[in-house]
Amino acid sequence: MAARNDRLDVYLVRHAFAAHADPARWPDDATRPLTNEGIARFRVAARGLRRLVPAVDSLLSSGYARAWQTAELLHEVAGWRTPEECPSLEAGRPATSVLDVLRGRSERSLALVGHEPQLSMLASILCTGSEDALDLELKKGAVAFLSFAGPVEPARASLRWTVSPKILRRLDSTSRDA
Repeated sequence: MAARNDRLDVYLVRHAFAAHADPARWPDDATRPLTNEGIARFRVAARGLRRLVPAVDSLLSSGYARAWQTAELLHEVAGWRTPEECPSLEAGRPATSVLDVLRGRSERSLALVGHEPQLSMLASILCTGSEDALDLELKKGAVAFLSFAGPVEPARASLRWTVSPKILRRLDSTSRDA
């Protein structure tokens, strides 16, 4: 891939609505899937997101079932790239671990599918340098857009927008689901 010339757009996508944690059903929380309603609603949201962001250069995702299913829907419905597994995006990993991933990529646009509170902490680090200075919490299926005009370093990103899943669904002109 070509060098990005110190410009990078990052889309942080929280996984869609998943089943409630239940150790009896999913002893390993990494296997907990999206619900059927979560899938259906995120399909509509992904069509709306496609109107805002027609393509990304790469799509990285936590390997947890709920995040991976969300990334697959972005590929299938929004037409984004085939997802690549990124262990740094797994639930419970420090947000700072994603910094090295971002620094090691050469694309101009990346989508990262993961979990809360890691994604909000990552946004805060990238925009302010501190993981708790930016008061942001992404709802399930929400997206935040950050951009860098220079190197990927803490406090160097600009938060361009955040969009809730409800707004994304409204952007899909083919849907009646709002």
